[in-house]
Amino acid sequence: MSLTGIKAGASPRGFLSSPQDAGGLRSWIFSTDHKRIGLLYLACILTLFAAGVALGLIMRLKLITPGNDLLAPQTYNAVFTVHGVIMIFLVVIPSIPASFGNILLPLHIGAEDVSFPRLNLFSWWLYLTGAVVALVSIFTGSGAPDTGWTFYVPFSERTTTNVSVAVMAVFILGFSSILTGLNFITTIHQLRAPGMTWRRLSLFVWSLYATAWVQVLATPILGITVLLVFAERVLNLGLFDPGRGGDPLLYQHLFWIYSHPAVYIMILPAMGVISDIIPVFARKRIFGYNMIAFSSLTIASVGSLVWAHHMFTSGMSDLAVLVFSFLTFIVAVPSAIKIFNWLSTLYKGSIIVEPPLLFTLGFIWMFSVGGLTGLIQGAAGADIHVHDTYFIVAHFHYVIFGGTGLGMFAAMHFWFPKIFGRMYNRRTAAAAFWIILLGMNVLYFPMFILGLMGMPRRYYDYPAQFAQGQLISTVGSWILAMGLALMFYNLYAGVRRGAAAGPNPWGAATLEWTLPSPPPSGNFAEIPEVEKGPYDFAPDPRHD
Repeated sequence: MSLTGIKAGASPRGFLSSPQDAGGLRSWIFSTDHKRIGLLYLACILTLFAAGVALGLIMRLKLITPGNDLLAPQTYNAVFTVHGVIMIFLVVIPSIPASFGNILLPLHIGAEDVSFPRLNLFSWWLYLTGAVVALVSIFTGSGAPDTGWTFYVPFSERTTTNVSVAVMAVFILGFSSILTGLNFITTIHQLRAPGMTWRRLSLFVWSLYATAWVQVLATPILGITVLLVFAERVLNLGLFDPGRGGDPLLYQHLFWIYSHPAVYIMILPAMGVISDIIPVFARKRIFGYNMIAFSSLTIASVGSLVWAHHMFTSGMSDLAVLVFSFLTFIVAVPSAIKIFNWLSTLYKGSIIVEPPLLFTLGFIWMFSVGGLTGLIQGAAGADIHVHDTYFIVAHFHYVIFGGTGLGMFAAMHFWFPKIFGRMYNRRTAAAAFWIILLGMNVLYFPMFILGLMGMPRRYYDYPAQFAQGQLISTVGSWILAMGLALMFYNLYAGVRRGAAAGPNPWGAATLEWTLPSPPPSGNFAEIPEVEKGPYDFAPDPRHD
């Protein structure tokens, strides 16, 4: 890629220290600069992530020994419900698209901003409003919801806890997600720089594009579903509650028609991050660019057709089980394509081991374990034995936390110098990675074994036969928490006193690295002219 250059006299100051700073906090919360909005999302997401981790640690302390009375049954139900709602709807779903997607999408395609800057700010305000309403549901009224993050009926309609407020929070958050998806689709179609053809888009942009379509097409179904739950609680309708003539399986179908595609809202952007990082640190063009881009679109489309594999034990017809099992195995193919192409890119590469690559390799391992164990659930015969056991909990966390979480951390370490213009301590970052990876596996792998032994999920207590696995898992949560604390402290120290990073410390070739670090408020002083693909590397500055 080549740029026509930065205009003479253009301010070298980045968006973090722009003249808007005179307004203080107001200049941030009312800013239409996509980079500032992305950082607002990131700050909210990381704050809520810390709250979700704290609730997870409390649950693990409760489960460290059988008979532990740290939490009463009702309190335990509320804690794991709030943990799930925070982590799914407030952290993981918006994590990479809303934060790094907002910060980097215009930079990757040579645009000044997203297509609808004010709508972008409005989507953040909706997200913040949804978060506040979710917190209100915890601390007011009849107490925190105790249904689990899935809000399964008929319990979610009969419980006296604050479910109505919680589902309205999810409804508001859904609108925020839809608006972000619409903005990204329009931006990618309309604001690409001259020469930025579809085959010159970075794979991170391709992943955001596929994700945005899922956000736009699937999220309205969630909004309608939770609105119906609210209406049934308030108006005493008979939609889902069998006691009033409703059908609870209808709720499950509607919920999973959104919630399984939501898994790809969570994981596809992380896959895009991985696809951008590996070529940089292997010093090679990505292997199979076209197939990785196509596989993102395939995952988004086929992944929307497999929702009922969550319902194999619900009593649906054998034909339906066969169809959904087949589609579940089909959707694994494009995911496998990505992994094989990533490994092929690393093969015989001039590999440079830096923290972003470490988190990337950790993603590949954790996601592979999660994906392969997911196929066990895709086979109806095996799923009957592991359904609603700790095996599902382990699989889910390997995919979501081990996948999306590590993908998010990889993105933080890769684009940190571009966003803040400073560098963190690389040795500390590497140490934090190994502690996090160890903690994740010690925490979640015993859950596979517990599930195969028959330990049901969501139980606040358990027989003594499961005690050893629960103890090991709880110790793993402590290791993981220490690794996370070290990682975030190191990044904070980098922001405060890290060495200047320069415009392109990694020697990357995507368009954002041609700008100063941090980028100026208007991004490009002149529209860039794109002449090369995103993985045609300049010489590595560390090898000069």
